Amino acid sequence: MPKLSDYFDYRIDADGNAYLQVMLRGSLLLRLPAINKGTAFSIAERVELGLDGLLPPQVRTLEQQVDALYLNYQIQPNDIAKYQFLRAVHDRTDVLFFALLERHLEEMVPIVYTPTIGLVVKQFSSLFNTPRGLTLSVDNIDRVDSVLEHYPMQDIRMIVVTDASAILGIGDQGMGGLAICIGKLSLYTAGGGLCPFQTLPVNLDVGTDREELVNNPTYLGVRTKRLQGEAYWAVVDKFVAAVRKRWPKAIIQWEDFAKHVAFDVLERYRHQIPCINDDIQGTGAMALAGLILACRQKGETLLQQTIVVVGAGAGGIGVASAIMQGLIRAGLSPEQALRQIFVVDAHGLVLAESTIEDYKLPLAHDKQIFQEWPIQSDHIPCLLEVVANAKAGVLIGLSGVAGLFSETIIKTMSANHQRPIVFPLSNPNDNCEATPKDILEWTNGQAIIATGSPFADVEYQGQRYQIAQGNNAFIFPGLGFAAVLAECSRISEAMVQEAAYALADYTEEHCLSAGQIFPPISDLRKVSLYVATRVLAKALEDGSACRTDLAGIDLEAYIKANLWQAKHLPVKYATIG
Repeated sequence: MPKLSDYFDYRIDADGNAYLQVMLRGSLLLRLPAINKGTAFSIAERVELGLDGLLPPQVRTLEQQVDALYLNYQIQPNDIAKYQFLRAVHDRTDVLFFALLERHLEEMVPIVYTPTIGLVVKQFSSLFNTPRGLTLSVDNIDRVDSVLEHYPMQDIRMIVVTDASAILGIGDQGMGGLAICIGKLSLYTAGGGLCPFQTLPVNLDVGTDREELVNNPTYLGVRTKRLQGEAYWAVVDKFVAAVRKRWPKAIIQWEDFAKHVAFDVLERYRHQIPCINDDIQGTGAMALAGLILACRQKGETLLQQTIVVVGAGAGGIGVASAIMQGLIRAGLSPEQALRQIFVVDAHGLVLAESTIEDYKLPLAHDKQIFQEWPIQSDHIPCLLEVVANAKAGVLIGLSGVAGLFSETIIKTMSANHQRPIVFPLSNPNDNCEATPKDILEWTNGQAIIATGSPFADVEYQGQRYQIAQGNNAFIFPGLGFAAVLAECSRISEAMVQEAAYALADYTEEHCLSAGQIFPPISDLRKVSLYVATRVLAKALEDGSACRTDLAGIDLEAYIKANLWQAKHLPVKYATIG
């Protein structure tokens, strides 16, 4: 295995014990988060490494350090302050950051990821303190080979990259998109077990069309209009080519690209380098898993459902496509599956005759589909008309439009089905199509609900309803870690679909009896291990894996053996010769 860095690497001593070999001494060692243990350096280590006198006299264990940090975390006044506190820990010491995050996943994932990350992205420039990851722009893209060559980590296996054109439901955020890449990779490690020193967040700063950013004196990004057309693709092409050259085993996760390029980016590069788009494939797999579990909770099957997906961007089409593949897997032909899925965008039902975006066409209907509906035949059916006339029992929102699921629409769902399934998945919470409280009131407590961001439990008519969170974090850490371990040449659709069914099976086994259709975030490590095991097996089966030597071994045991652990190792200085 290539060494991790010129500054440090993992080693095994003569007795088989792991230790950290470092090439730095003195105060510089305390400035590198990957090797800084802070007060956990032993007295002997302090003497050997030139740290004697630079640290307080008391030597603390990792648990004592984590406990002290958590006390300070709890007194932070708001979510942004909590985020900044955690980032400061991250920028001082990786091990402590991940140890703290792993012990408090349920509490801290909403801070390092959705929904708080949306606020952080908006304020990225004013909150900026310490650089992390890379930013590539038109100003330095021609030097990209040199930029990657001088990055301090040398064995990168997972890259999360964005152009920040469509962050969550808040749109173009320019330079600020780097924050969401950092957040995603934190979950790859805390949730999936991927070594943080093999990960890289990247922002492709191709400009911004948001005037308030360009005119803000604190804005740190490129102050030009977004690149379009050939100029845009030239930047992305050079980035991909440089990654293939420098880190040929790296996986790329495309993150928060606007719908008009998200599908093109995935299609353009998926045959050049192993890559996924989490907004399309991760969201789709997550929603399919939740829908399968909601059906099982009702004692029904996916084949019995008529589904309306609202929003025809990357997330909406990704979800509709995943559900369509689920219906085909269950035995329907593509034509039969399409008759049970209706995609609605801002103009109404997506129709082949009026759709100009190619990526929508596989989910677009012919006008004949509504000719017998009791509506005017010369207009495109609106959301309410689709729900009412298609007799929809499932309504999934990825529109980013707060309050779109009105009382009338939800009550129409209830008239169609006693227990409607309603997933308002838009992030952050302010963009949610309907609140769980309203949905429960409008359905007399009968709806099965999952939201994209966390919501508090709801009290209705003396009963407490736990609101499930449909989080992509249940998919991408396990999927991505399996792809890394298998050294995949591609990430196949079969691998993505296997992640969905693995999540559904885990949830059925561990959570369905308690009425949950998604696991709690506290189960993220267990979920990711289960997903990774299933996906790794699928990658070996369908030929996506280059590590064919893994065939026939205990895959779960192999994955466990390769999980990165947030623990302090003995540190030794590298002696020359």
